[in-house]
Amino acid sequence: MLKEEIKSDLNKSVKEKNEVMRSVLRMLLASILNKEKEKKYKTSKEELTEEEVLEVILSEIKKRKEAILEYEKGKRQDLVEREKAEIEVLKRYLPEQLSEKEIKDLVEETIKRIGAKEKKDIGRVMAEIMPKVKGRSDGGTVSKIVKELLS
Repeated sequence: MLKEEIKSDLNKSVKEKNEVMRSVLRMLLASILNKEKEKKYKTSKEELTEEEVLEVILSEIKKRKEAILEYEKGKRQDLVEREKAEIEVLKRYLPEQLSEKEIKDLVEETIKRIGAKEKKDIGRVMAEIMPKVKGRSDGGTVSKIVKELLS
């Protein structure tokens, strides 16, 4: 299970004195634990599914990407580099990412299947595609391709 792999990697990073990996994995496990507590409160089930753990990882990556934008505005290159290193650690736990060509093929197939023809159909196309690419591509890339194909 993904959570167990993260715990194991955390133990390795502590032994190897890998500061970046250790701090990222500790934060990730804390986020997973918080999500489990939230889930337990709502549904009385404790463990997160693999998909829910992936959502937590994606959320952590998104936070770091947002932080990078702010640090770049503040001209703090040292912090930008740290955030990028943290993103690389988190990406290890994501499934293999789709190429732009694979995404484009998926989008074209979905557009044909649902009969989308104009910009107002972007929402319908995105709603169909996002569950299929969850964890394997970010929404920004998919959205850009959908907009290009429906323009």
